[in-house]
Amino acid sequence: MALISRRTLMAGVAGAMLMPGVVLAADPVKEIRIDWATYNPVSMVLKQKGLLEKEFAKDGITVTWVQSAGSNKALEFLNAGSIDFGSTAGSAALVAKINGNPIKSIYVYSRPEWTALVTGKDSKIASVADLKGKRVAVTRGTDPHIFLVRALLGAGLSEKDITPVLLQHADGKTALIRGDVDAWAGLDPMMAQAEVEEGAKLFYRKADANTWGILNVREQFLKDNPEIVRRVLAVYEDARKYSLANYDELKKTFIGVTKLPEAVVDKQLKERTELTHSRIGAPQRESILAAGIALQQAGVIDGKVDVKATLDALIDGQVPLPTN
Repeated sequence: MALISRRTLMAGVAGAMLMPGVVLAADPVKEIRIDWATYNPVSMVLKQKGLLEKEFAKDGITVTWVQSAGSNKALEFLNAGSIDFGSTAGSAALVAKINGNPIKSIYVYSRPEWTALVTGKDSKIASVADLKGKRVAVTRGTDPHIFLVRALLGAGLSEKDITPVLLQHADGKTALIRGDVDAWAGLDPMMAQAEVEEGAKLFYRKADANTWGILNVREQFLKDNPEIVRRVLAVYEDARKYSLANYDELKKTFIGVTKLPEAVVDKQLKERTELTHSRIGAPQRESILAAGIALQQAGVIDGKVDVKATLDALIDGQVPLPTN
């Protein structure tokens, strides 16, 4: 039997990689990297209870948790390949996809009213129109930023009519309380904390302009590991249902992580967070599409972009999602 040289073998492998229809198996997964965030209560329960660790222990797969301070950070981590799953607002995921971030949106973890426009307790600002010429703290690439842009558009204004002060969410709250800015595009739980503890006023609210809490996955990870993704979603669904049925435990977990008082946590979780959805369907598509169209009208998204086609590419309908 003739011996095959290493050079011939490697040439054969390289040739196979170039042949259409030939797919080489991806390396076995040894680690799942996933984010948690205070704007995603389900992720905190998932982490605290070690549900993913239990699910994948038998496979020898470790779970690494990374905190996302906002949708912008989760999307940065996904784009850099430093996490496999990241939680964001639906609108933020759409903008990232338009900008070339290779992600798929695969799951709904909440329907929140997590953002509003906020000002200090003694401020005379009472409407979006009053923001003209004012300094507004905002975190670019997040639902609060998109919410602000849409609010300005509705008042006949744009970001050029204000002075955006670019800060991460927690720093935006601090700047508002210190009086360094006139208003803030807020995010819970920092927004609830400012409201409860500092008397901050939510002077502009519009619940249906808050886009959904969406779990995203790197496209390549989904392509290489569809069964792993399916199992992650099944465990996520267990955590969502547990959170929905056990409010006291959800609150206890949230307080344990954030050290926030009960009144603040209740305001976010009881008043402004709905956990009764999991599947991405028409309501989520319509909400995200409306945000995308508004951003295009405001000039944030290039007029040549096909927003609907990008949304179709963002949402993956092939993953076997959990049922509600």
